[in-house]
Amino acid sequence: MLSSELDYPLPAESIAQSPTERRDQSRLLLFDRKTQHVSHHFFHELPDLLPSKLSILRNDVSVLKARLTGQRQSGGKVECLLLRPSNFPDTTWRCLLKPGGKTAKSRKFGIEGEYSAEVIESLSSGEYLVRFHLPHDKDPSALAQRLGAMPLPPYVRRPAAPPDEERYQTVYAKQEKRSAVAAPTAGLHFTAEILDRLKREGHYIHDLTLSIGLGTFRPIETEKVEDHAMHGEEYFLEPSTKSVLRDPSFKKLAIGTTCVRAIEHYLAGKDSDLERMTQAEAKLFIRPPYQFKGVNHLLTNFHLPGSTLLCLVAAFLSPGESDGLSTLKEIYAEAIAKNYRFFSYGDAMMVV
Repeated sequence: MLSSELDYPLPAESIAQSPTERRDQSRLLLFDRKTQHVSHHFFHELPDLLPSKLSILRNDVSVLKARLTGQRQSGGKVECLLLRPSNFPDTTWRCLLKPGGKTAKSRKFGIEGEYSAEVIESLSSGEYLVRFHLPHDKDPSALAQRLGAMPLPPYVRRPAAPPDEERYQTVYAKQEKRSAVAAPTAGLHFTAEILDRLKREGHYIHDLTLSIGLGTFRPIETEKVEDHAMHGEEYFLEPSTKSVLRDPSFKKLAIGTTCVRAIEHYLAGKDSDLERMTQAEAKLFIRPPYQFKGVNHLLTNFHLPGSTLLCLVAAFLSPGESDGLSTLKEIYAEAIAKNYRFFSYGDAMMVV
């Protein structure tokens, strides 16, 4: 497959810049793979649309307020985006810097009285290793929660505002799991009321944790899709969740592509120990043709042209086949024509 095939026309006005007033007021496109039928709904109708007694897998990660500001010694402004801890002590993280070259050359930046940071290495990935000196905080994530801003995606063309601190998190995000620099956006539509109704109606909800990185936004830049180097994202699975994934009698709904990546990576491996938690890194590149091992239904948002997530959804539309991308483009064209809102703060799509 050529990466140029992953492009599709998207009007700028289709890209959501803010969330809906209520989470469950977002729209929901339903695609039935058996009938090839598309229907249009609102998210609060979700419980009425699901098959009975599903095992629902959701990502309970929390988004770190990872965008820090600072100054170089010359007085120039610096924007630092925390990505993840390195293999060094907890005070050294992989980061993105803006401006990168000038900051790396000056080596040091910070906010007087709050923190100082030293650029210790420039990486070939465009990232930087940064060592933080923290007089008030135990680690950079604590600093970020105190002084940072939510890392809204680059296509949200406004600065993060206080309401984003609540709306760019799922209602089930666990605060002790602040390790993502992007939200698991398919989960942003859920309310506590919808979750309670799903449980009352016989569905089972299971958590996993995958730390979403910036690789989720990076387009495929190789000419051939299969030549793309897939980014890795750390995930954790508790024994109870692993037992559900290993049992084919459970019909499973994955809330978002992050859950799909963790589930499929785990089931493709050799870890069959159901007594211990699994900690691993998902590097699986799911693209057509792909036969899914542990996901029967998928709830997701609408994804960027040229992205790996577009490949994943295309594969899910026609498991084991190569024609899913053309189907996906037809669905997206209908969504655009009907004024669906795209990307992180946009509407949802469910594939059954």
